[in-house]
Amino acid sequence: MPLIGVTMDTIQDGVVVIMHYTLKNDQGEVLDSSDGGDALPYLHGANNIVPGLEKQLTGKAVGEALDVVVAPEEGYGVPNPAMIQEVPKDAFPDDAEVAPGAQFLMQGENGQPIPIWITGVTDDTVTIDANHPLAGQSLHFSIKVDGIRAANDQEKAQGHPLGLTGTETHH
Repeated sequence: MPLIGVTMDTIQDGVVVIMHYTLKNDQGEVLDSSDGGDALPYLHGANNIVPGLEKQLTGKAVGEALDVVVAPEEGYGVPNPAMIQEVPKDAFPDDAEVAPGAQFLMQGENGQPIPIWITGVTDDTVTIDANHPLAGQSLHFSIKVDGIRAANDQEKAQGHPLGLTGTETHH
């Protein structure tokens, strides 16, 4: 017997959305896409995706396709110059591949991991940037909603889906 008042017909907080997507920049270059691969599952309302895209997907149904432009303020933010700094090259492990474009995790003040990207390298210093590489850019998404399902208790507790069906395990 179906539960009265609980529908999984539309996207709302607490549901797992399964979607295919293509992300382009202002120049129309494809930055990321699920085409030719698995659909992307995410837990709606849990900050799994950028806020501007999540807002546009609320209320959509399975089978809907939409094109969304997300401004930097609702995407990866506006670049903050204070998040760019030079550090000594010897701050990195000897075996690390220190090159522009490489991503590392730095430890924040409270022990939390902070992703950083290398933007420049000299003989002695490395320029690191904690701004996301897409900060300051408008994001052009083409989305197709493939599925909507209830999140299970473990997914709700962890704040992200366990794959497309909710039964996959993490290694």
